Amino acid sequence: MKGGAQGMKISQVSLVLIGLVCLTVLALAWTKTTFLTSFSPTQSRVLQLDLEGPKEILEGKNNSVQTGIKQVESLSSSGTEVAVEMGNTENVAITDKGENPASVPDKLLGGKSKSKQAEIALENSLTVDSSAVKEQTRNLSANTGKKESLPTVLERTGSEDSGVKDKSKQGETTRQKPLAVEPSVKREQTRNSSATSGEKDCNYAQGKWVFDDNWPLYSGYGCKQWLSPMWACRLTQRTDFEYERLRWQPRDCKMEHFTGRKFLQRMRHKTLAFVGDSLGRQQFQSLMCMVTGGEERPEVQDVGYQYGLVKARGAVRPDGWAYRFPRFNATILYYWSASLCDLEPINASNPHTDIAMHLDRPPAFLRRFLHGFDVLVLNTGHHWNRGKLNANRWVMYVGGVPNKNRKIAEIGGAKNLTVHSIVKWVDSQLPLYPHLQAFLRTMSPRHFFNGDWNTGGTCDNTTPLSGGKEVVQEKSSDPVTASAVTGTGVKLLDITALSQLRDEAHISRYSIRATPGMQDCLHWCLPGLPDTWNEILFAQISSPTKS
Repeated sequence: MKGGAQGMKISQVSLVLIGLVCLTVLALAWTKTTFLTSFSPTQSRVLQLDLEGPKEILEGKNNSVQTGIKQVESLSSSGTEVAVEMGNTENVAITDKGENPASVPDKLLGGKSKSKQAEIALENSLTVDSSAVKEQTRNLSANTGKKESLPTVLERTGSEDSGVKDKSKQGETTRQKPLAVEPSVKREQTRNSSATSGEKDCNYAQGKWVFDDNWPLYSGYGCKQWLSPMWACRLTQRTDFEYERLRWQPRDCKMEHFTGRKFLQRMRHKTLAFVGDSLGRQQFQSLMCMVTGGEERPEVQDVGYQYGLVKARGAVRPDGWAYRFPRFNATILYYWSASLCDLEPINASNPHTDIAMHLDRPPAFLRRFLHGFDVLVLNTGHHWNRGKLNANRWVMYVGGVPNKNRKIAEIGGAKNLTVHSIVKWVDSQLPLYPHLQAFLRTMSPRHFFNGDWNTGGTCDNTTPLSGGKEVVQEKSSDPVTASAVTGTGVKLLDITALSQLRDEAHISRYSIRATPGMQDCLHWCLPGLPDTWNEILFAQISSPTKS
């Protein structure tokens, strides 16, 4: 009886002890959970795994869970998609795809237990500075044993939404609002794109002339729909046409072969505008012949009236031409503006009035129609002489009033001011029209020997490349034009040095009527050198996949 009582007491004590142990374990577990919770990041600071987005589960030999995430954020100003890809938590790598990414992953957490599910937390990189990102990247490198490459982080250009707060215990996916990039930042990215991607831009101005039996790209006997007879040297008394077989070959890159179909496909629903002097008109006619192959195209529409390009009463010709290829909705136009200045009659009621030549104001045509252009090619040069200004009754104006500055009054100073002013204005418009690609073409060289155009100068040479065939210089032969585009979004169409080697390709003394007179050592035979200018232009126009 006594032994039975002792046994009952021992059993009761054991049950009490077991209960105390259970209570202690529960208390410790609760305390640990509360304690750890204080160290966990808040929901607004964590980007949860997007269960709706693309996933990729990879099997590992060590039973670890490997997860891939692809997060795409759109830059609202340019439509560019920046993809940040993460894969295999044991081999983390941040790679630069050649774009300027808007964000980078900040922290990656993974578990190796077979029974646990991997959790990947991506902190919002736009809320941390670059030093923090670098420090966290070093930590990632230490954990993975791999050396990390850190992509460029764009500077924040505006305030961001902190994200949608989670109202449940398990949490919901938090999405970052699109980053709005300021136009200035976008232009800087465009200028530095080649440096970021590691690709070297092709210098089409360096290279050599080679003979090619596949040239020219159209017949000099055709293209009568677009080509002025005075520039069609096949229709004159000229008998040597070796100059037509020369093709420009860049030194360090391969220039894309031009075809009319490829050009029209690239310019679908777009407009290309030449604005400049008579050399710009030659380039315009050359392009029309190249695109059509010199064949008649009755379906091409004359849309000059849409741009005010109609022949005025008493005028020899309209101020320009515009043609549209309806199948592609592609338009090519030319507007005559020899000086790239805004010209305005001083006294509109007097037909013989002087013309105000606003050196610091772009032509009214550009101000009115620039928004509708996708490619703009500007040029000027040969009208900048005292004889042309006096003949046209052009009076220099700066700031809306007659110029009083002696340095600007000199032809060189006036031209320099105008070229820099027009480039500065176009550059200021590029953020407003991100689809626009603008080019400033360098000066086309003259080849008058033993005099000038009005003093018996000639260019009788008919032997191609008698003065050399190669251009090796790094800098442009037109420093005024080159300096004007430096640091801007306007591109340089550099044709001066390569054209300097082609003195045999001018109109020279040949004409349709074979009448003696002054030689034309300024303009070029077509087919001829301006075709090469357009080949280089075509190579520099962004393709649809890159624009």
